[in-house]
Amino acid sequence: MARKKKVRATRKKTTKGSKWFQGNIYLVMLLKITLVILLMFFSRILFYLFNLGYFSSLSLNELLKIFLVGIRFDVSAVLIFNLPFILMNSIPFRFRYNRIFQGFANAWFYFVSIVALMANFVDTIYFRFTLKRTTADIFQYLGVGGDFNKLIPQFFIDFWYIPLAWIAFAGILVFLATRISPQASANKSKQGGFQFYLIHSILFFLTVGITVIGIRGGLQLRPISLVTAGKFTAAKNVPLLLNTPFALAKTFTHEILKPVSYIKKEKDLAKIYTPVHKGQTKGFRKFNVMILILESFSREHIGILNHSLENGHYQGFTPFLDSLIRQGYYFDAYANGKTSIQGIPSILSGIPSLMDESFIQSNYAAGKFSSIAGLLKPKGYASAFFHGGTNGTMGFDAYTKMVGFDHYFGRTEYGNERDYDGKWGIRDEEFMQFAAQKLNDLNQPFVAALFSLSSHHPYYVPGKYANVLRKGKLPIQQSIMYTDLSLAHFFHTIKHMSWYHNTLFIVTADHTSEGYDPYYQSSVGQYAIPLLFFMPDSELKGKSGLIAQQTDVLPTVLNYLGYDKDFLAFGNDLLDSSATHFSVHFISGIYGLIKDEHYLEFDGNTSTRLFGLKADPLQKINVLKTEPQEKEKMEQFLKAYIQQYNNRLIENRLSVER
Repeated sequence: MARKKKVRATRKKTTKGSKWFQGNIYLVMLLKITLVILLMFFSRILFYLFNLGYFSSLSLNELLKIFLVGIRFDVSAVLIFNLPFILMNSIPFRFRYNRIFQGFANAWFYFVSIVALMANFVDTIYFRFTLKRTTADIFQYLGVGGDFNKLIPQFFIDFWYIPLAWIAFAGILVFLATRISPQASANKSKQGGFQFYLIHSILFFLTVGITVIGIRGGLQLRPISLVTAGKFTAAKNVPLLLNTPFALAKTFTHEILKPVSYIKKEKDLAKIYTPVHKGQTKGFRKFNVMILILESFSREHIGILNHSLENGHYQGFTPFLDSLIRQGYYFDAYANGKTSIQGIPSILSGIPSLMDESFIQSNYAAGKFSSIAGLLKPKGYASAFFHGGTNGTMGFDAYTKMVGFDHYFGRTEYGNERDYDGKWGIRDEEFMQFAAQKLNDLNQPFVAALFSLSSHHPYYVPGKYANVLRKGKLPIQQSIMYTDLSLAHFFHTIKHMSWYHNTLFIVTADHTSEGYDPYYQSSVGQYAIPLLFFMPDSELKGKSGLIAQQTDVLPTVLNYLGYDKDFLAFGNDLLDSSATHFSVHFISGIYGLIKDEHYLEFDGNTSTRLFGLKADPLQKINVLKTEPQEKEKMEQFLKAYIQQYNNRLIENRLSVER
């Protein structure tokens, strides 16, 4: 008996010795919450260090401001996810000290805090591909299919140090937090009395009130959101100021679009901007249309477009595309988004994704809209979409069927797993040859789109080319050379086919990759892609100085063919120099407008930044206050564009009634 008491006493002494702090339950709760906030803060520092090249233009003062303001968003995120933990520890009842009850409360605390840190660390690398913090649309993205079971392990292999860093942070959290525990009052007889319930009820409401203020980010009229971050820094730097748990929480049940009425009268709105395009009267020409969408082909990778880089010695990684640009009509274009699932509908349907999720994943995709295939079908066009990825990847098969494509050719239709890269899909070289033969079988006229994939992480390059193709300063650049080589072989094959000389080719990119040169890391340059129109033996030659965007592809092609019906597209005909030419994108709650040699950032309510691109290509000098007329002009145009976009999506007016 004495021995048992001694053992219990020893255990009790050991347990107490392992604790660094035992005391007031509110103070314990505050210490644990503060610990998570500190770890979130340090994870932001790592986010910055691992993406230093992207944020290299930040001055020390700007960086300190971002880190300081970022704490406000960290506090909000930590309190949102730990709200049950806070409530369980502050309810004014004695059972909150029960070991089992505390076990449940702490289990929630450790689980959500460790998962929140994990989300931050995942974005440390994933940010390089999207240039934004991950939002709730990732769950829909995962739901539309893809080889994620193979890609995720590859990420762990390539970026093994990130999981290790996360494990280290999780270990620090558990080690420190387990050494902090609440201690009930020694006078248990008073714990159930009136005084206890009165005091702790007051403390409960006080705790809840402080928590609500923390979640809202302060006492201002509206709670902080993704848009709020744009008030403190440029859109390019918003991901550094935000944290991923906050971005997920704020978009999980977020209302995607709201109707807006910046311009009251519909006729005034249409005068400023309308996405409705009138049919041509010059007569329809039944040319074939072949749209080549190259994965992650940033303008930076193309040698002929970057003569000034590396003191004029830049070679680039696209020798074939360079040669094709010399033969066609080229435009410096900008992507309307940062992901493939945003780029495809922008190019094929003329509809960008000016919201947190992609258009084809949103509820609005259930509405009535079309694509270049659907619009040309009544003209007798056959159509096909080619993508070597696993069928169902990003919902491209469902989207293309919905908008009028007759055929979808993917990994299943290819039917030869020997050419599967093991991660993402069929290698570009083999799949492009497969596409060439299938195109030869289509009835003419046809409209087709081919979306490459080998220049997607993990940047697969076949072994026979591993020591042949040059590597660059970015991991993607050798795979860019491989896709360019595959493109060269594709054109070599189709040159001998009967339909080649009667075909209009469009070559562009779905989005950009990470950038190396400062311009391609800037708010504007990070959207810079090529756009080429090429038709053998035609008048389409030269280089235009007009601003172009992905949504310009549809109206440009249809007007070139002489399409005689009205249609809808949020872009303009690039062959019409009298039209307004611009580019719009949306990221982290901020709209960006490139127009008239200026770039404007707008948060939906007010303009936050304005840059003159000719004098300031790296967007370092905000001229919002010094050029008020330019600001008003661009803001008015962007408001009209947003109003047309939001209201038409909400009201299902994405097509022209026949």
